[in-house]
Amino acid sequence: MDYFEKPKHVLPRIIIHGGAGNITRQNLPPPAYQTFRKALLAVLDEAHKLLTQPGATAIDVATHAVTLLENNALFNAGHGAVFTREETHELEASVMVSKNSRKRGVGVMRITKAKNPILLAKEMLLRGEADDGGGAGPHCQIAGETCDKLVSEWGLETVTPEYYWTRKRWDEHRRGLNEPCDDETYAKHKRAVGRTTVVSNNDEETLHDPSWDGQEYLPQGTVGCVVLDDSGTICAATSTGGITNKLPGRIGDTPTIGAGFWAEQWQSSVTEESLPSNAGGDLLSMFADCLPNLGHYTPIPTATRSIPRAVGMSGTGNGDSFLRINAVRTAAAMVRFSSGSGVVSLQNTVTAVAGPHGTLQQSADDRWHKTGEGEGGIIGIELRDGVGHIVADFNCGGMFRTWVDGQGRGRMAVFREEQP
Repeated sequence: MDYFEKPKHVLPRIIIHGGAGNITRQNLPPPAYQTFRKALLAVLDEAHKLLTQPGATAIDVATHAVTLLENNALFNAGHGAVFTREETHELEASVMVSKNSRKRGVGVMRITKAKNPILLAKEMLLRGEADDGGGAGPHCQIAGETCDKLVSEWGLETVTPEYYWTRKRWDEHRRGLNEPCDDETYAKHKRAVGRTTVVSNNDEETLHDPSWDGQEYLPQGTVGCVVLDDSGTICAATSTGGITNKLPGRIGDTPTIGAGFWAEQWQSSVTEESLPSNAGGDLLSMFADCLPNLGHYTPIPTATRSIPRAVGMSGTGNGDSFLRINAVRTAAAMVRFSSGSGVVSLQNTVTAVAGPHGTLQQSADDRWHKTGEGEGGIIGIELRDGVGHIVADFNCGGMFRTWVDGQGRGRMAVFREEQP
């Protein structure tokens, strides 16, 4: 006999990341740490307030959190996106939900006109419920000019190329090419490509980037948010500018389903027995004399209860490494298809993939700590037995992350030990 357990109210959960990489206590001084802390906790607070409103959905909350990160020049997404080798910007974003969607997951890439690429990804997913795909057809991935066209057609906010120009990212771009990055050169390059409005150098834009140490490699962070709403739906939303000085046309893990983002739900069966193993005491002794064989009675299954289990993840770090191992889908599959006794948790599989000495790190082979390959981290949420569990791990110096804990407190950390 099979039956499905009636849906129960689920306590909403949320976790956000702001990038991972060569972050150390030496290159992230206290003032910079406090600036990132303030920014991340502000995003968390606003998103969590939205999540606790009646009818709040995981996709609305997750994408809203990511728009706030895209609008902040501290982070490598939207306004703070890194430059390509050709001094241009090509942005990427993705959204995936665990259930209740035809497409479930979408990725958009090589975007050059959207203020918030994450909202384009969201529209692709939502409009996909229409039989004609809402303008994007049945496609789950769109790139380049088509993305820019859909941004305009769907009424999303557009920007000119100069919007993405920040002095902080331009300096990183030029240093990576061993080119001068003084004020005069910066202004000259903007004029040369028809950009006459210089983005103001506010404090957030000129902060030393903790992913850049001037010698080894350049920033490769991504922003993302994973949300579990009270219906039990998980959404993963991710956005990035990519890797500094990438070749134009390069596509990373952020818009690639299974590499940098994933969400899914399945039914997990729980077998219930007619007599539990500890029920043989008084009851069995009562009838033992009349039914001698009862002492050898083995409980038999009488019902199988089917309960939902779900996972959602967003990755950050060296995207090419995430692509090579299909990182987050691998972590999800380890949970869903594991065999043997016991339950394999998402935390265990995220650590196996993105934790120290995990599969992601191993993919770099002897290039580890030389090229930036293999470095990164993953955040996620697992729904198990009707309870949402926050998970995270990383293998590099640090990962910017913020979440609401089980007591409803906002938390933020960069390194393995949370700072006050």
